Amino acid sequence: MLTRLSIRNVVLIDALDLDFRGGLGVLTGETGAGKSILLDALGLVLGNRAETALVRAGEERASVTATFEFSQTPAPVATILQDAEIEREAGEPLIIRRTVRADGGSKAFVNDQPVSVALLRELSASLVELHGQHDDRGLVNPKGHRALLDRFAGADSAGLAKAWAAWRAAEDQLADAREGVENARADQDLLLAHLAELTEIAPQAGEEARLAEARAAMQKGERLSGDLEELRHLWEGSDSPLASLRVAARRLDRIAPEHPLLADALAALDRAVIEAGEAEERLAAAAEALVHDPAELERAETRLFELRAIARKHRCEVDELPEKMREFRAALDSIEGGEAELDALIAAAKQAGDLYRERAMTLHHLRAEASERLDAAVASELPPLKLDAARFRTAVVELPEERWSASGMDAVEFLIATNPGADFAPLNKIASGGELSRFILALKVALAEKGGAATMIFDEIDRGVGGAVASAIGDRLARLAEGGQVLVVTHSPQVAARGQTHYAIHKSSEGTVTRTSVSLLDADQRQEEIARMLSGAEITAEARAQADRLLEGM
Repeated sequence: MLTRLSIRNVVLIDALDLDFRGGLGVLTGETGAGKSILLDALGLVLGNRAETALVRAGEERASVTATFEFSQTPAPVATILQDAEIEREAGEPLIIRRTVRADGGSKAFVNDQPVSVALLRELSASLVELHGQHDDRGLVNPKGHRALLDRFAGADSAGLAKAWAAWRAAEDQLADAREGVENARADQDLLLAHLAELTEIAPQAGEEARLAEARAAMQKGERLSGDLEELRHLWEGSDSPLASLRVAARRLDRIAPEHPLLADALAALDRAVIEAGEAEERLAAAAEALVHDPAELERAETRLFELRAIARKHRCEVDELPEKMREFRAALDSIEGGEAELDALIAAAKQAGDLYRERAMTLHHLRAEASERLDAAVASELPPLKLDAARFRTAVVELPEERWSASGMDAVEFLIATNPGADFAPLNKIASGGELSRFILALKVALAEKGGAATMIFDEIDRGVGGAVASAIGDRLARLAEGGQVLVVTHSPQVAARGQTHYAIHKSSEGTVTRTSVSLLDADQRQEEIARMLSGAEITAEARAQADRLLEGM
């Protein structure tokens, strides 16, 4: 609940700190005292538009800080904080702060972490319900009526949302499969041509590298073959170096025994003959290795060019061609097996749709039954609120299938007719400000035990009524506040007397400076304030006595 509101430099308020308690709190004051300023300030931290006119004259900025405390954090609040990655320890207050500059621009913070105004609005919707003369959110907004009815009915829509998600997923999978098969069918002839072309050429993994290496070797062999041929002629002729060495070795062999130095020369010459022989053998081996068939080189080049051409055609590398073949086969296989897969997906989508329809229809019947109970509960609250001629109806309308959602197949809207024989219409279309506030109160009382925001605020819900009707309003506000927190801005002494805490709003002037202040009243001050509300500017003894009777009657 809201435990503290701190306001700085907002219009007539220079500095104000208000502490709030649970139960029913009432705010009273003379007309023009500044009650609307308090609500404007609170609206600022709830995400309302930041108007520069809110900044007190002569100040650079205005700020409003609202502190909320919970025995247990409401689930929607916890989810929003978690999604926004706002850290908060268990039991720690939730502090929302909003600033507005006089020259324009505003900033919002949650526990000192900057946040967007959109997140502020989302968060505040689970913290405070503010019902005023021109309320355009909460109960007046039809967007929230379905959730309110479900809460009243005790409906658990989690299973329906799960069924909806499963159905949507099945339909999406079916649509993707259909699109895939249709695209494949449209390209079937092209796929067959591509596959036939690749099958004929039969690319192999690593083939490009092998062909390129072989081609390079054969081209190199062509360049070296001429030089090797000359060397072979040189070594093989009668006057070749090797032949000369051998002749020299034979002649030296005859005379080598005559002198030791000749023997050493013969040994060196023998080694030279051996080395030259080995060189000759290696030259022959190299020449044999470099010999190639020109037709083989042409075949290698032709194959390499074909592979690279078809790779360019399919915009891939040569080594990726085998994978392309597998892709084309898979696409053609999907056409052949597509009908069986589609049949299975169609069956799965139908099963998921049937489950959703079953759960949505169950929820529809639950909503229809709950709507009758809610209508009766609201109807019983209308006469004491001087709305005995009015009628309330919860419209539950089945939507066309294209508008179904995770919330079901129904549209829900609260309708009223204020006069006998009048047609039903939305709340905010035919109800005046006072009537609308009382309708909202009746509806809130009917929904009271089904949860809602921790703090409810009503702005002048008793406008234009008095006596028994004002007493009835006060009674219902007190019932709403049991176990929670309700704050009401009121002009009615009957409503003010029901408050468990009472705040008085005052406006004072010192020269050209006007200020609004708020004070928490004790028992004596409270009697005096209610007496003022009963009698006006001059408080009489009779008014004080009547104030005592109102307070004692509570």
